Amino acid sequence: MENNKPRSNKFFIIITSVLSILLVGLISLNIFIYLENEKVVKENVNNKKNSENSLISLQELEKTLEEHSKEIADLNNIDELINLEKEDLFKNTKKLEDAIKSGKSNKKIAYLTFDDGPYYLTYSVLDVLKKNNVKATFFTIGRGKTSCFDRSGVDCTLVYKKIADEGHTLANHTYSHLIWTDIYKSTTNFMNNITRQEELIKSKTGVTTNITRFPGGSATAGSLKNGIIAKLREKGYGWVDWTAMNGDGGELSSTTQAMNTFRNSINENIEVVLLHDYSTITYQTLPDMIKYLKDKGYILLPLFYESNMINK
Repeated sequence: MENNKPRSNKFFIIITSVLSILLVGLISLNIFIYLENEKVVKENVNNKKNSENSLISLQELEKTLEEHSKEIADLNNIDELINLEKEDLFKNTKKLEDAIKSGKSNKKIAYLTFDDGPYYLTYSVLDVLKKNNVKATFFTIGRGKTSCFDRSGVDCTLVYKKIADEGHTLANHTYSHLIWTDIYKSTTNFMNNITRQEELIKSKTGVTTNITRFPGGSATAGSLKNGIIAKLREKGYGWVDWTAMNGDGGELSSTTQAMNTFRNSINENIEVVLLHDYSTITYQTLPDMIKYLKDKGYILLPLFYESNMINK
């Protein structure tokens, strides 16, 4: 009996050890299975999220592409869109002019006009206009403009495009502006200059202008005036002189003189102001002139063919 007892204890220990090993193995296996299931679940969740994110990203991409397509379409039609905006502006301006002239409105309009350019200084003039949110009218010439008068070697015909792109009115001041030796020699000479300048403006900007100003003013045409006006009408052109100025077309010695001349000339509810974009004094006083007009209640706008101020 004593000999069987140790054997029984030994057997018990072996059985217990085996059962313990099996139990640990089962627990480890369950833990492994659990962790693997968790991993699969997480992967499925992540895959679902990634799929959802991919779907959202794709939708956002499609939306972005649609927006870009619209922007591209708008850019392709930018000239048409600008022209439509201008047409609306000019229609409403014409209505306002009519109301002012009939006494139904106490509003006032001023048209700033710049003659004889473009010059290199025109860039600076454009900057002042842009800063003050003002659109103006530029009566341009072509002779000698491939080399700026005030910046030799620089092509000033490039300024035509900037004038047009910034929403100002490009107008025709004849190609040569040679008053005594060319344009007023005959009606034919004048009209040839009109056509040549019109073609130059169009080649540089795509804009076809139909407004002109007689170099020196319409009175300078003398006996040719009526004949020229008849030809301008045939060509679909209107013309305009001016009602106010700062004197920069003559002897102007100071900004004080320029501002005094300017203020004294402003007395109408609709003004066409004569200026020159070669004048440094005009450039220096332009912010003050703009402020003066705005303080007096004037709306500053670019000229257009249908305006009452354009003779047709």
